[in-house]
Amino acid sequence: MRDFHTPGRSEVLATEGMCATSHPLAAKVAVDILAQGGNAMDAAIAGAVVLGICEPQMTGLGGDCFVLYNRAGEDDIRALNGSGRAPSATNADTLRSRGLSAVPLNTADAVTVPGAVDAFCHLAETEGKLGLDVLLQPAIHYAETGVPVAPRVALDWKIAAQTLQGAARKHYLISGQAPEIGQVFRAPGQAEVLRQIARNGRDAFYSGEIADDMIGALTQLGGVHTAGDFLATKCSEAQPLIGEYQGLDLVEHPPNGQGATAILLLNILKNFDLASMDPFGVERIHIEAEASKLAYDARNRFIADPDHMTHADRFLDQELADKLAALIDPKRAMPTAAPLTEAIHKDTVYITVVDRDRMAVSLIYSIFHSFGSGIASERYGLLLQNRGSGFTLQAGHPNELAGGKRPMHTIIPGMLKQNGRVLMPFGVMGGAYQPTGHTRFVSNMVDHGLGLQASIDAPRAFADKGVLKLEREISRMTAQQLGDIGHKVEIPETPLGGAQAIRICKNGTLMGASDPRKDGCALGY
Repeated sequence: MRDFHTPGRSEVLATEGMCATSHPLAAKVAVDILAQGGNAMDAAIAGAVVLGICEPQMTGLGGDCFVLYNRAGEDDIRALNGSGRAPSATNADTLRSRGLSAVPLNTADAVTVPGAVDAFCHLAETEGKLGLDVLLQPAIHYAETGVPVAPRVALDWKIAAQTLQGAARKHYLISGQAPEIGQVFRAPGQAEVLRQIARNGRDAFYSGEIADDMIGALTQLGGVHTAGDFLATKCSEAQPLIGEYQGLDLVEHPPNGQGATAILLLNILKNFDLASMDPFGVERIHIEAEASKLAYDARNRFIADPDHMTHADRFLDQELADKLAALIDPKRAMPTAAPLTEAIHKDTVYITVVDRDRMAVSLIYSIFHSFGSGIASERYGLLLQNRGSGFTLQAGHPNELAGGKRPMHTIIPGMLKQNGRVLMPFGVMGGAYQPTGHTRFVSNMVDHGLGLQASIDAPRAFADKGVLKLEREISRMTAQQLGDIGHKVEIPETPLGGAQAIRICKNGTLMGASDPRKDGCALGY
């Protein structure tokens, strides 16, 4: 139990249904959908689309999603890949001939075709109860009438406003400036897009005037996207990956997401007695940082479009993890593995919902960098993701940029099972941080006995591109000691990620927790 003398928040408890996400309006929408008779998938879709209006710097219809879920009465977890592909005419040689060593972030070259809308339409039809017309009404309402800009959203908006270019400045700035806290943001163009999808389904988005609006914006900037590329977009089912840690099964979405990295990282950490360490001390932070360097090096070398990668089994191989663990010096930081050219960043939304029948949905939805590519369509103001910058231009690499391929993605939904039973859908936003975030969240609970909310609140550290990022709550003395053993320590401009989780307790009660690093909450009924 937490100390009620200190600032913090309690877990939210309910019995009928619950949502945890990064904005309260989206959480309220999801719970309302449950109360109307919708199931967890209906609620997750409705809430996720609202997040695109509440947090447009993080996500939107021009982005991708990944989903883990179980059906009511089942404990089998299913995976759906809602990530889009590079346009068919894409060619890495073209970019290399321009002297480029990486896909430039804020260009049409970085824009892959949005996959989330197709996934939402598919899931609403195959897993939901209420239908798209009902599910999209809350987002249509908020796009038209507007949403007051929340504090964390305002901070992110101000930092990233310079990314916006062309029509995006008209649609996402107010009088040429990022909105302040409490200013109302409206997106009437997106309201019209959502109306058309509600009436006519996914083809309203992937063909006709809406697709033409997106293609036109990209063609003006040298993009090779075609109507055929948009119309061919299709989500795909996948088989989840499972790793075991201290009696829990960690379920991750398979590549092209980086979820396998979290399983490898936990397998490495099994070699160390984390439970004996101070959860916020030098020893634990150091071991986790070194293990992350090794796991992420494997990610950078192997994770790609599943149709183009090999060695996926390496991430589940405990023997390999043990060999990697042996490379860790408990007293000294290792040099960082040579970074590849994939762009890794931190902007995503996550939503989890559990309904009265204990269907659980873990859904993550993103346009990658803050405001994505910074490119928006002229008429409707649809921001386009820059997931193509997740490709490499290294010739022969499994994640090499090519037409029709899916890039390596940072976004990963998570689930935990125990004794064969679905225990907890959860997610930790934060771009590259996410596998480390998943493992730290699990370890906080299992190794250190922290409660659900405390596991989310706890200070975070992340070894990233030669720097060990420490949140401010980690003491100066700890930071100094980490520096003394070879880490280059830095306090990041914004905190590391944001988490949401719902635990399905043995007595049937739902327990929700939401990260104070974001504006959101857990709500139940």
